[in-house]
Amino acid sequence: MKKRIVIKVGSAVLTENNEIARERMLNLVHLVADLKKRFDVILVTSGAVAAGYSALKLDKRKQIGKKALAAAGQPILMSSYKKKFDFYDIDTAQILLTEDDFDSRRRTKMFQELIDAHLSNDILPIVNENDITSTPEQLFGDNDQLSANVAYATDADLLVILSDIEGYYDKNPREHTDAKLYKVLYAVPESALQEQSTPNDPFATGGIVTKLKAADFLLQRGKRMFLCSGFDLTAAAQYLLHGEQTLGTLFEPEPKA
Repeated sequence: MKKRIVIKVGSAVLTENNEIARERMLNLVHLVADLKKRFDVILVTSGAVAAGYSALKLDKRKQIGKKALAAAGQPILMSSYKKKFDFYDIDTAQILLTEDDFDSRRRTKMFQELIDAHLSNDILPIVNENDITSTPEQLFGDNDQLSANVAYATDADLLVILSDIEGYYDKNPREHTDAKLYKVLYAVPESALQEQSTPNDPFATGGIVTKLKAADFLLQRGKRMFLCSGFDLTAAAQYLLHGEQTLGTLFEPEPKA
């Protein structure tokens, strides 16, 4: 039986200047195609709101604006994925979820069975948050939290978050040249979880804090997470395909004595 991994990619990686960053998406698709030979892969993607901005110039800070952007952008995003995955003869399925889908045992079981059915038929499930018909109370608000919940609910062996940073540092590497990268962490510092979320991209809703919260959620449940760059996928490929950690931060439960 194949191991199962969840790959999460954010808006900062997938989009540039309010357009799909086609070369970065192509590199991601190529990596997923390689991973699918060895793992069952679930892709959690952001980018619908940013992609929608290429068709509609609305204010995403307003609820209706964000919903309209997501509605316009979702087919643009999925069409871009489909064209690229078709090149590798990989069929895809779109799954839109909200926080409510994890609060109800019946609904959780339904999407678990749906994902299992796709994977057993060699179809790649592509998951995104359902911004369009949901209320703010039903949303995670960022796909880092969504991907962690998907990884746990589907009993994945690993969540990989592809970000605009190369991992988790002891201080902000954009401001401190002596910042050191954590290679392995067994727990997330409580103080780091209390910090304000500071996304670097205008269409992102997360930042390092939401990634740390995702890692903490999984560590508390005995699961692993790997945080690395989505701009240069070398570290992701080296770790996932060759078991070598060159960059990136691995969050894993404390080894049992």
